[in-house]
Amino acid sequence: MTHNFSKLTLALAVAASPVFADDNVEKLTVLGSTSTINHIPGSAHYLDSKTLAQFAYTDVMRALVSVPGVYVTEEDGYGLRPNIGMRGTGQDRSDKLVIMEDGVLAAPAPYTAPAAYYFPTMGRMQSVEVLKGTSSVRFGPRTTGGVINLNSVDIPEQAFAGRLNLALGTDNFNKEHLVLGGSTERFGAVVEGFRYAADGFKSLPGGQDTGFEKHDLLGKFSATLTEDGRHHLLVKLAQAEERSDETYIGITDQDFANDPLRRYAASQLDVMNTDHDLIQVSHSWLINNDSSLVTTVYRNEFARNWYKADRIGGKSLSGGGLALASEFEANPEGELAVRLKNNNRQYLSQGIQTEYSLSLGEHQLVLGARLHEDEEDRFQWTDNYLMDASLAMRLDSAGVPGTDTNRLSSADALALYAQGSLVFDNLTINAGLRYEDVKMKREDWNKAPDRLQAPSVKQHDLSLLNPMLGMSYQFGDNWVLIGSVQRGVAPPSPGNEQTAEEKSLSTEAGVRYRDSDLAFEAIAFSSEYDNMHGNCTASQGCDDANIGNQYNAGEVDIQGFEMLVSQTFQADNLLIPVSLTYTYTKGEFQNSFESDNEIWGSVQKGDELPYLPDHQLLLQTGLQSGDWQANLSLRYQQEMRTNAGQGEIADQERVKAQTVVDASVHYQLADNQRLSLLIDNLLDREYAATRVHGGLQPGKPRYITLGYELSF
Repeated sequence: MTHNFSKLTLALAVAASPVFADDNVEKLTVLGSTSTINHIPGSAHYLDSKTLAQFAYTDVMRALVSVPGVYVTEEDGYGLRPNIGMRGTGQDRSDKLVIMEDGVLAAPAPYTAPAAYYFPTMGRMQSVEVLKGTSSVRFGPRTTGGVINLNSVDIPEQAFAGRLNLALGTDNFNKEHLVLGGSTERFGAVVEGFRYAADGFKSLPGGQDTGFEKHDLLGKFSATLTEDGRHHLLVKLAQAEERSDETYIGITDQDFANDPLRRYAASQLDVMNTDHDLIQVSHSWLINNDSSLVTTVYRNEFARNWYKADRIGGKSLSGGGLALASEFEANPEGELAVRLKNNNRQYLSQGIQTEYSLSLGEHQLVLGARLHEDEEDRFQWTDNYLMDASLAMRLDSAGVPGTDTNRLSSADALALYAQGSLVFDNLTINAGLRYEDVKMKREDWNKAPDRLQAPSVKQHDLSLLNPMLGMSYQFGDNWVLIGSVQRGVAPPSPGNEQTAEEKSLSTEAGVRYRDSDLAFEAIAFSSEYDNMHGNCTASQGCDDANIGNQYNAGEVDIQGFEMLVSQTFQADNLLIPVSLTYTYTKGEFQNSFESDNEIWGSVQKGDELPYLPDHQLLLQTGLQSGDWQANLSLRYQQEMRTNAGQGEIADQERVKAQTVVDASVHYQLADNQRLSLLIDNLLDREYAATRVHGGLQPGKPRYITLGYELSF
């Protein structure tokens, strides 16, 4: 399908990044290290490679539950399409967050379609950085939530180095990960291949696979362009493909009680196919010892088609379709009509960002700009099948591509920001201002597949202003007091010109303590929304007529408290690390309204936000002695409502509380070899992860994986 894009003007603007770990352009990080956190005026967390290796999660959501203030909702059990939220933003497809890889926007269309069903592969990342609330002013376009930056593999400093990681596990889970690279005085390169797959833990009546296969290829090539070492160039190329036999169809409460891992035969043909290509070129210029300029040009292409059942017996899934699927399997007589939709979409995201940083003694100034374009091209159609008493499905009528949703949405954005810090002895004052000029457009061909006629057009322009002010005060050698306030903003999606931008006033205040063995952080936060967005997506159960619509929820108040404490105890040669993460969040609508968003519906003032448990907790501990290391992780999530409401939660609108224990054991065979035993859901607890389309989806059952790692 042809993308009709205007030529991207490569204008040079100034921007900054004093958070880079060093002057090498390859380290495009947000924080760079744990030590940087004490200088951040808001909440910030850094998961380094050592932390991530404890459980070697390939699911980013299991890794992020260690960060207070972050909420996740499982769906497929493998984290292929993460649902992540921060401080009550909502979790659906992580659409309220800024997702980056190596400091560059990673979502396929972050302005046009933030709920884009793509997330960088967690298993190949070497660190993860998380900023929440008032720390996110520099990154945009959504500053009401937070930022997740995933850092990919570095180019080795040695002449030649590599790493091989292999794993086998439950349901034929298998993983192969190979990294090879090296550096000379002026040049460096690394290539990486990552593949993982499984047959799936859910079961279909016909025994078909319910798993996935996904692979990533990545290459980085760097060069020092001048003898004085002041100019560096980095080229990054990446490609990824996925095939997953996944579905939106849950099962009824009664069927879940009998067999939570069951899938209805009506979902036997459901499959997602994706393709992702990325090119990124970065240049860094160390102007002098006090200033630097980093410029990055990027292009990100993503295509996907999720072929999945969306109507059963002529009814939508939430409108009785699930019940019909269940009843037909119990009494298979005659034929059952099943409609499958080709949710076929292509995305393009491209731009240039440039950052300038200046140090004036202990003071710092950051200036930045990003010129960005993205688009989402929906070209969809439906096919009709008949399922007989044998539960086999045959094609009854094939649809014509483009005769369902057929539209092109696009956005052009110019973002400018400035952020500075002034240091007065133990007091640091941070101030920042972000401005975005956004032009959005939606062209709709009204289901005409040839696109020969003129489309109907909706377009709107808007300007977003995002100021912040923060402070940190260090008292003693280890204590830091922090506080900040920010006006968060987020643009509406194209085609929703009646939707105002999302706005919030976010404040936070707290204290941090760190020494060699103990880390402690406690932060209270508040987000008062003038207007919260609700995005109507199929993953939330919206029907065909409303998918893609966006709703104004008006005023919403969210308050909460986050705490993190970790300490390492020592007894002779035994190390015992212990950490506790706790989050309390309460969110309520402050006005009444009607919407076609299934999880909101008819909202009354005082209703609680859905998919926002009041309490969640993570307790981790371990034992380290010699060549052995064992880790245990217990996470608890209180019950949560799946629809806006108040008072007692109705059974059909409830996801029950869940307690899940993960474990890992590592043995160092040699300096460069390690064996790992990983167990997700050690106690094999059965639990519901989410409720969508009126049905429950199960959490991941016990998964045992044996791994081997070789470094050279």
